[in-house]
Amino acid sequence: MRKKEVLTQLIEHLFEFDKQYQGENYSITDFLGYLNASQEISQPAAREIAGGEEDWVRNSQDQNTEIARMLVFIYRYAVVYFKKAIKESKVNTLDEFSFLIVLMTYPFLTKTELINKLIMEKTSGVEVIKRLLKHELIHEFDNPNDKRSMMVAITSEGKRELTELLPKMGLVGSVVVGNLTQTEVNSLSFLLHKLDYHHHEIFMNNRGLSLEELNQKSEALKKSV
Repeated sequence: MRKKEVLTQLIEHLFEFDKQYQGENYSITDFLGYLNASQEISQPAAREIAGGEEDWVRNSQDQNTEIARMLVFIYRYAVVYFKKAIKESKVNTLDEFSFLIVLMTYPFLTKTELINKLIMEKTSGVEVIKRLLKHELIHEFDNPNDKRSMMVAITSEGKRELTELLPKMGLVGSVVVGNLTQTEVNSLSFLLHKLDYHHHEIFMNNRGLSLEELNQKSEALKKSV
């Protein structure tokens, strides 16, 4: 393909991308993410999960459903690798690690702020905090601005545990991205951050809606981008 043809296609993609943003500001990174995601590529080797019975079940699952299921699978693989990293640590779960890594970057947070940043339900988040307190990886103290809430901060022991874990977590990350090229890793990172930004607004403000209402909210947010 000649330069002129490539440039023509690039301009066409840019105009199509601009339509989706409907006049909103965007960066070259946004466009590159769109460009990578929009290109037709040959399907990679994939394992077959479904059996031969009731073909209508297989045929009724669209690409969006498949993506949701694959995200769950990748999370489960990551948990398996993570457990190997924490084998000799006081940190016992990926949630505990996530809480510590966030607290490492703040002098302190309220319990509610911490739980919300990690997109967890309150009851589950409180249990994670209790385990970290038990192992003295964090400490709690009164909120001087609100007597109804408590503040939490990472301890020196928590920082030590985290410092020892970080190199192993780097290995976990390398194993998780598996056979992706660096370009594919960059594209995946871009898309996952975009999805996180989209869903976080829903989680914080609309999690009480029904699934049908959430779908309508999601579609509305998509059109407003």
